[in-house]
Amino acid sequence: MSTYPSKELDTFPNPNPQRDYTIRIDLPEFTCICPKTGQPDFAQFKIEYVADTKCVELKSLKLYMWSYREEGAFHEAVTNKILEDLVAATDPRFMRLTGVWNVRGGVYTTVIVEHRQAGWQPAPKVELP
Repeated sequence: MSTYPSKELDTFPNPNPQRDYTIRIDLPEFTCICPKTGQPDFAQFKIEYVADTKCVELKSLKLYMWSYREEGAFHEAVTNKILEDLVAATDPRFMRLTGVWNVRGGVYTTVIVEHRQAGWQPAPKVELP
């Protein structure tokens, strides 16, 4: 195998740091292990962020998400941990991470966590006719 799971998140310089713009990334194939049963848990993660000086590099993000495949993790804990790691790597102006977890025992779970850089305010929403 030429690639392996990794906890390293690489970044690259934001090509337009003078402007707020939204980057959206969908990761539909996240897996980890239920710490209670040992059975696999499946989730779709959605990342929305406004970069400051750095953007996350997508291959490293894929390998980072893959690194959870054999780890036991509660939905709430792993969603918060992923956000913390992404914020530590990129220091975004704003980031929202949504974890949409597949059904387990008849229960669906969605966990949404956010980060705001101190002092950052979003631009007002534009309503077009």
